[in-house]
Amino acid sequence: MDTTSVIGDLLGGNIVLLLLAGFIILCIVLGVRIVPQSEKHVVERFGRLRAVLGPGINLIVPFLDRVAHRISILERQLPTASQDAITSDNVLVQVDTSVFYRITEPEKTVYRIRDVDGAIATTVAGIVRAEIGKMELDEVQSNRSNLISTIKASVEDAVDDWGIEVTRAEILDVNLDQQTRDAMLQQLNAERARRAQVTEAEGRKRAVELAADAQLYAAEQEAKARRITAEAEAFATEVVARAIADHGIEAAQYQVALKQVEALTAVGQGAGKQTIVVPAHALEAFGDAFNMLKGRG
Repeated sequence: MDTTSVIGDLLGGNIVLLLLAGFIILCIVLGVRIVPQSEKHVVERFGRLRAVLGPGINLIVPFLDRVAHRISILERQLPTASQDAITSDNVLVQVDTSVFYRITEPEKTVYRIRDVDGAIATTVAGIVRAEIGKMELDEVQSNRSNLISTIKASVEDAVDDWGIEVTRAEILDVNLDQQTRDAMLQQLNAERARRAQVTEAEGRKRAVELAADAQLYAAEQEAKARRITAEAEAFATEVVARAIADHGIEAAQYQVALKQVEALTAVGQGAGKQTIVVPAHALEAFGDAFNMLKGRG
């Protein structure tokens, strides 16, 4: 056998083996797909949906199947959007919103909507205008958490067919035009002035009530003192009457003499009254009174 022909046969056989090995390697490369944890791959066969590959090692049919879309399933944030809205009391407000979402069913997102971010932003703008149009300005400011919950639920219903889950919706700010701000500031100042006047009036009212209570207390105490004095005088009169009934005229004379001495003592103790001029018959009466008191003692 010719050496040249043998070498040619060997080379031809090696080439076939090399081609076969290359083909097998190519099939493995094309048929094995490793999907990262943060992604899902949409596989098509002849332009139609074949499968959705999850994270890990996946096998597809080489040359027939191809990965048409690589979809990230990480949570995304839409850029902050501002839209004008009019409240039910005809106040123009500018609302800044932000929405967070993630793709849960890539096949729906790929084949049912072209621009996901734009579609969600438009949906959010329409829902925000509709919901704020049902509320007054004070409600928008005070019930922001309820408004956010309503917007989130409405957006979830709207994007359900797109294979999207809305994880969070936020109203970052509610801005007013300058004219409305000035009007609200005037209203706030007027309310503060009104509250100050009410507080001052309540203070004056309380002062009057306290003064009236003090006067009433003083009157009650004075009446109580008078009652005690009257009771004491009544008791003294009763004692005197009982003494007169028991001892006769001497007891009455004794009481009269006692009162005369007390009156003379009070007159002598008065300021500027050290010199006292008393009629003679009065002196005799006082003498008799002193004698009676001395005798009683």
